[in-house]
Amino acid sequence: MQWVGTTYTRRFNLKHSRSGHLFQGRFKSILVQNDAYLMQLSCYIHRNPLRAGLVNRLADYRWSSYRSYAYKSSHISWLNTDLILSQFNGKDSYKAYREKVQKYSEEDAKIFENLRHGIVFGTRRYLNKITEKHLKKESDEELPQLNRIIKDKDPAKLLKSAAKAINFDLTKLGQSDRIFQKDIQDRDVLLYFLRGTGLYTNKQIGELFGLTYSAVSRRASIVKSEISKQSEMRRKYSLIKSIIRV
Repeated sequence: MQWVGTTYTRRFNLKHSRSGHLFQGRFKSILVQNDAYLMQLSCYIHRNPLRAGLVNRLADYRWSSYRSYAYKSSHISWLNTDLILSQFNGKDSYKAYREKVQKYSEEDAKIFENLRHGIVFGTRRYLNKITEKHLKKESDEELPQLNRIIKDKDPAKLLKSAAKAINFDLTKLGQSDRIFQKDIQDRDVLLYFLRGTGLYTNKQIGELFGLTYSAVSRRASIVKSEISKQSEMRRKYSLIKSIIRV
């Protein structure tokens, strides 16, 4: 891959009288949790020509392996499609893959929800398992992605610690119709703290609080304004930050 990124690029630029990078970004590999996630990646990658507006039909893009997966084309003799197609369990796997890719357009945006720190594709539990088993705990200035993983914290665990700091009962979350004003303020302080870490999306926070992602953004804006006026909210927010270092 280093040869492709350097020597080949120089030769290509010389031949075509151009300069600069030939490929976008450096090559990197991604750790994939299982075959189901691998299928998602395959569909996503094969749909790239459509997203880029290069063709109207994926089968018309000659530089893709899509036709080998979807139509049993043999124009790529070295390509092994068994790992992906074997997931269709004896059906017409080529037709099944075509239909899977066509339907996948509805899931394009979701793929990044499971891409963690750009190098692990799977659940948070899987990330935690890999981190505990294989990664050293010391940061390394040469490995920024490793540093982000080390700092990564499960939002549910972080919320539990923050709630304990201000004696908030987490069972009250999602019970907006039966929650007192004081509890709403404490809830919002916790929400504001999690959002302020910059580690989680509004969707992740919303799932913990029983709120939509837009409601999370709205509540955070309200707290930002109120916390400068409400001394008790400000005290609890400062208390959480003093106890929990993120």
